[in-house]
Amino acid sequence: MTGIPGIPEPFTADDYRARMERAAASAADAGLAGLLVAPGPDLVWLTGYQPTAATERLTVLVLAAGQDPVLVVPTLEAGDAERAAGASALSLRDWTDGKDPYALTAPLLDVDGRFGISDNAWAMHLIGFQQELPDTSYVSLTEALPMLRAVKDAAELERLAAAGAAADATYEEIQKVRFAGRKETDVAADLADLLRHFGHSQVDFTVVGSGPNGAKPHHEAGDRVIERGDMVVLDFGGLMHGYGSDTSRTVHVGEPDAEEQRVHDVVREAQAAGCAAVRPGAACQDIDRAARAVITEFGYGERFIHRTGHGIGVTTHEPPYMIEGEELPLVPGMCFSVEPGIYLPGRFGVRIEDIVTVTEDGGRRLNATARELAIVD
Repeated sequence: MTGIPGIPEPFTADDYRARMERAAASAADAGLAGLLVAPGPDLVWLTGYQPTAATERLTVLVLAAGQDPVLVVPTLEAGDAERAAGASALSLRDWTDGKDPYALTAPLLDVDGRFGISDNAWAMHLIGFQQELPDTSYVSLTEALPMLRAVKDAAELERLAAAGAAADATYEEIQKVRFAGRKETDVAADLADLLRHFGHSQVDFTVVGSGPNGAKPHHEAGDRVIERGDMVVLDFGGLMHGYGSDTSRTVHVGEPDAEEQRVHDVVREAQAAGCAAVRPGAACQDIDRAARAVITEFGYGERFIHRTGHGIGVTTHEPPYMIEGEELPLVPGMCFSVEPGIYLPGRFGVRIEDIVTVTEDGGRRLNATARELAIVD
């Protein structure tokens, strides 16, 4: 069974301080007056703070070069926020119900500046800032700073490697369960249980697409009973130590026919080509082109209907994206999926996916399980 690394050391106040300083400097380099970071993955990455529940009350981290970071929170969340502030070396301002949080935050902002704001910020909060400071303007963080979380440091790579190893162990074990005669949801439940058994604190998805359902890339799991002779797409992942896993393998219940084996071989070759194209300086779109060229060469180009990959970190899907038109250059420390597929409507699908990190001289897969077509019962 795949070895799984132990529990990593927690991030320190120095780690978070360095991230916030880097984010503020990047914002200044991009011509922004600062960043407004709402609850979500950016806030977790920058501070380690995640509110206990989604709330309509304004919570926002204000970052700007040359000033100390400030976290604005509702008073009823101040206790948890204070602990995060202490661990992240940032100041705290709280506001009570009935007060205007935008007026409280406004003195921290350039009155006519352009700010980056979290993609997942509530529209009502953005409108609140616009009404309080009508001469300000805003741009999404993904558009303004697409590389903000893209390059991982050694500690982050350690966590991603551990999550990948746990997903590998899950795949090794799921091949031992019975598929034929059981519902897709039954196998999906097994996948979720195994991910948790091997250390995941959060399961984000457990795709089990059998037979014709495998030709639907976003099919998750349904009541279809898996039959002998089915191709079955498995795509599963979640968070472990705060960082994501995401892997796909395609198995067959009993022996495959010649076409099923051929399609799987094409996807495996395409996935290998995509991984081989990973190197510093290559554009994100080059990974997509390399994988897509193989599938097109074998006549299945129209049946590869999604991007080749997506970034991964504190979420299982994040920038950058491996797709035609994305010219961002690859940098050592970037992590993303390489997951080409072929989907034959009404019949079956095949997808193979690994997480890959860019190294100084190429790329390294964080998933190590066999990519050959596995036969299951």
